[in-house]
Amino acid sequence: MSATSAPSAHLRPAARTWWSQRARPWLARFDGPGLAVGLLFFTQAMGPALTPRSALLQGASGGVCAVIGYGLTTGALALGRGVLGPRVRVPATWRRWGWRVLAVVTVPALVAALWWSASWQRELRTIMGMEQPASVGSFVTLVTALVLALLLLLISRGLRVVSRRLARLIGRWLPAVVSRLLAVAAVAVVATMVLNGAVVEIGKATLERSFATLDDETFPGNVQPTLAERSGSPASTQAWDTLGREGRHFVSTGPTLAQLKDFDASIGLVRAEREPIRVYAGRTSAPDLTGVAANVVAELDRTDAWDRSTLVVTTTTGTGWVDPSSARALELLWGGDTAIAAMQYSYLPSWVSFVGDRTTPGQAGVALLDAVRTRWLQLPAGHRPKLYVYGISLGSFGSQSAFTSLDDVLTRTDGALWVGTPGFTTLWGTLTAERDPGSPEIRPVLDGGAHVRWLGDLDADGTELQALGTRWDGPRVVYVQHPSDGVVWWSPDLLFHRPDWLREPRGSDVLPEVTWHPIVSFWQITIDLFVAGGAPFGHGHNYAAEYADGWAAVAHPDGWTDQDTLALRTALTATAQS
Repeated sequence: MSATSAPSAHLRPAARTWWSQRARPWLARFDGPGLAVGLLFFTQAMGPALTPRSALLQGASGGVCAVIGYGLTTGALALGRGVLGPRVRVPATWRRWGWRVLAVVTVPALVAALWWSASWQRELRTIMGMEQPASVGSFVTLVTALVLALLLLLISRGLRVVSRRLARLIGRWLPAVVSRLLAVAAVAVVATMVLNGAVVEIGKATLERSFATLDDETFPGNVQPTLAERSGSPASTQAWDTLGREGRHFVSTGPTLAQLKDFDASIGLVRAEREPIRVYAGRTSAPDLTGVAANVVAELDRTDAWDRSTLVVTTTTGTGWVDPSSARALELLWGGDTAIAAMQYSYLPSWVSFVGDRTTPGQAGVALLDAVRTRWLQLPAGHRPKLYVYGISLGSFGSQSAFTSLDDVLTRTDGALWVGTPGFTTLWGTLTAERDPGSPEIRPVLDGGAHVRWLGDLDADGTELQALGTRWDGPRVVYVQHPSDGVVWWSPDLLFHRPDWLREPRGSDVLPEVTWHPIVSFWQITIDLFVAGGAPFGHGHNYAAEYADGWAAVAHPDGWTDQDTLALRTALTATAQS
């Protein structure tokens, strides 16, 4: 009996024929230890993550992890055989028993892993207030994982065949060891070049063309504003059709003057409400980012935005999106005595820029802040609006790219609100790493909360940011981040390093069973990047009510109270859910 044979003596003749002619030769193409480790990686990938996901994405995560486990094992064994020599072999009896144990363990392991996946997803959906799916989709998950794993293995084996043939060719002139190394290196380099050039770049160009076409469209219900306080209006220097889809949405929406008055009346505030200023420039409005930023400044001049109490420089996400909850929160907070300045720097959605272009968001953040602040400094010191910066997600990364340190933020602005900051953001990473001893990574404390504070789960009375004391020096910087936001916690370091947030107690919307596994956790959080935005408000990468507390802490008007913040929360929640 061969090394890969399972016990077939007790099978019926037809079954023995099928086993010997089809199943056993096919199974013999795989490595037993590799399959065992691949199965282990698959079961780990089915474990709890930060956000519920579809059966297809869960299967993709499991399939990728299984192939990685298989590849690492077979690669290590091949390396071992190369070092120890071909004469070192595992006894045939051991191999037969290994296959038998694997055959016995596989089905129960798969069933348990799929049950585990369905179980934690149900529990997490309950915590996040999500509806339970009609079907757990375990069959779809398993089939997706198997198909993807086999496809990836087929590609890797094709590359291995090419490598071996190239090694034989090179081996005519060079020693065998050298020829094999050169062949593997050559195939790896060519494959990487093809992936980066033919796949990534062509794919990115195709996406850009597609999203550029989409950018020409307008959301239903968005109409050209008539108010002079809005870009794209007849009085604006920026034509309506140049703003891009997200820009047109930004300038054509927001609270009306009547709604501002109604909100003030509901909380007992008496003040002279003003029509909010929203200025915006689209990517096509100038040849480069500097020119686009200059167009934004021209709009600030045209609308006399320098006469407002508050001016917020907003770095948008990839498509030029400004979170409507943030803009609405600020305008309700100040009764419309505000100006928000933003610009578009790309057609691509954030997830594409996240993977393929992290340079442009930072350049946009620098260009816009420099242009606005240069003009702002030309005003008399006593006649300038308070200058704040804001960004969410990729916009938070871009906004923070304009600063070299916390001191730089405190020197050049009157405060900052950064939401759902990607984990690769330098300033956020530095401040988090420098947190006071004993404070957790998901909710750091820096210098006792002197200037910077973090907001995660909202408490009932709206005083979470005051937990470190009501004495809070300005300028103030607030980071808002949910414990379940994969955008915040994703990092290549997850491959081989357990982060502090997975050593410490988990956040309120993260299951205690979420743990770290080498390589596997990286792919789990990678999947969370794509599903975090689909979580309900207050979880994942979906923020709304948190803007009430964030803006009230960073840029509150005189006389504003904690009860007013709670009323603002309620208003934002109602609008976001409508």
